[in-house]
Amino acid sequence: MIRFDYARASDVADAVRRGSGAATRFLAGGTNLVDLMKENVERPEHLVDIGRLPLARIEELDGGGLRLGALVTNNQTAYDPRVAARYPLLASAILAGASPQLRNAATNGGNLNQRTRCYYFYDTATACNKREPGSGCGAIGGVTRIHAILGTSEHCIATHPSDMCVALAALEAQVRISGPNGERVVPFADYHRLPGDEPWRDNTLVAGDLVTAIDLPPGDFGRHYTYLKLRDRLSYAFALVSVAVAMRLGADGAIEIVRIALGGVAHKPWRLPEVEGSLQGERPSRPAFSAAAGRLTADAVGRGGNDFKIELARRAVTRALQQAADGTPQSQSDKRVA
Repeated sequence: MIRFDYARASDVADAVRRGSGAATRFLAGGTNLVDLMKENVERPEHLVDIGRLPLARIEELDGGGLRLGALVTNNQTAYDPRVAARYPLLASAILAGASPQLRNAATNGGNLNQRTRCYYFYDTATACNKREPGSGCGAIGGVTRIHAILGTSEHCIATHPSDMCVALAALEAQVRISGPNGERVVPFADYHRLPGDEPWRDNTLVAGDLVTAIDLPPGDFGRHYTYLKLRDRLSYAFALVSVAVAMRLGADGAIEIVRIALGGVAHKPWRLPEVEGSLQGERPSRPAFSAAAGRLTADAVGRGGNDFKIELARRAVTRALQQAADGTPQSQSDKRVA
C-alpha cells in the first residue's frame, strides 16, 4: 500500500470539493477500496473520509417511495421494516450477498461503486484495460469462468459483482449525485456503463461526484418477486448468474408488469425492456417464460470457460419468472433452488 493523505469531510460540499482533486477516492465502509489498495490495484494519493456525513438515513418520499441514504449499511437496508415490506426483492438481493460482517460495514453508495472481481483486474502482473488503460485484456483468451457473456467489447469482458444493484435495476431506482456542477438524478439503467472503448469507467460519475442517496419509486411487487442467485458455493460467493424479477399480475391472472434484471453476465445489471414488454398480457406459463429467457440472452457470447453461462442464464430466467409468478420467492436462508 502506497502513502496517501487522509482528510475527513465536514459536509457534502466539502467532500465534493476535496474529491475533485486528482487521484482522490472517497472512503466510506472501505470493504472494497481498502482491499484494492492492499493489492496495489487502487493507488489513491488522497482519501476523503465521508463516514460522518448525514447520509445514513432511510426516509419516506411523497407517493410511497423510499430514499436510501448512501451511508446506510447494507444490513440496515435489508432489515429495515419498510424495505422488507415494500421492497422485499431488494432485501432478498442484499441478503444473498457477502457475509453479515461485511454487510454491517458496506454502504449502499459503496455497493453501487464496487469494482469487478475479475482475476486479471486484481493481478497486477497481468494486462487489464480496466486497471491500466491500453494494456490489453488478459481475460480474453484466458480463464473466463466468471466473465461476461453479454455487452462485452474487445477491451473488457469483466462483470459487475453486485447483488443489490441487480434488484435496484429491476425496481427502476434512481441515483442522487452531488458534484462540482451541482446535484443531479440519474436513472439506474443509465448509472453503470458497458465497457465499450473505455472499460476503466464503471459508471457515469466524474471527479468529485458523490452518491448521496438511492430513491426507490412506489411499487407493488410485494408478492410476486424473486432474487435467484446461482454460484459455485452457497455462501460468500459472487454470482455466476443471478436474476431479479419484479412482477404484478392482474385480477384475471395475466401479467400486467414484469421487470427482469440479470447479474453476473455483463459489465452492468442487464435488462431488455422490450423483452419485458413482450410478456405483458400473457398468462404465466413455462413456454412464455422460456421464450422470454431466450430473447433476453439471444446476443450472449461465451469464451470457452464461460460457455455454460448462456444456458445457465436461460434456465435461471425461466425459473425466476416462475418463482415470481407463483409468489414463491427464492429463500436466502435455505439457498436450495426452489
